Amino acid sequence: MPTKRAMSRAKKDKREGKSASTQAGEFVRDEIDKIRQGEHGARNTKQAIAIGLSEARRAGVKLKQNPKRKSKSAEHKRKGPVSKKRSQATLKALKREPTSTASQTALSKQAHAAAKKRGARSRHEAALKAARTREHHAHH
Repeated sequence: MPTKRAMSRAKKDKREGKSASTQAGEFVRDEIDKIRQGEHGARNTKQAIAIGLSEARRAGVKLKQNPKRKSKSAEHKRKGPVSKKRSQATLKALKREPTSTASQTALSKQAHAAAKKRGARSRHEAALKAARTREHHAHH
């Protein structure tokens, strides 16, 4: 269940005309916080991110489906609310998972690995865009 803070921050991002991935970032951040606080864990960092993105989709953020993903997930097939038993079972399973997957080191490694998969050109453009953003914020 996404927190009110994540919902309101995502809505604010939408109002400001920011991209869907920026809006979804709030849910991912929220998920990382939950794992760090020990509310539950994740098998690995990718799973933590995936849970956050899934919550964002459920909350109505218009995210694209991962192009590499072949089958449709159970989320699309689900009809009606999840039973109490299933919900508790899911939470119990997540609580057994490690919380170290949301550590600074783990997230940093994940970010580096993801960036490496992209081409040099793409990374360069992202860096230029970041510089422009910093420049823009410095003048305000």
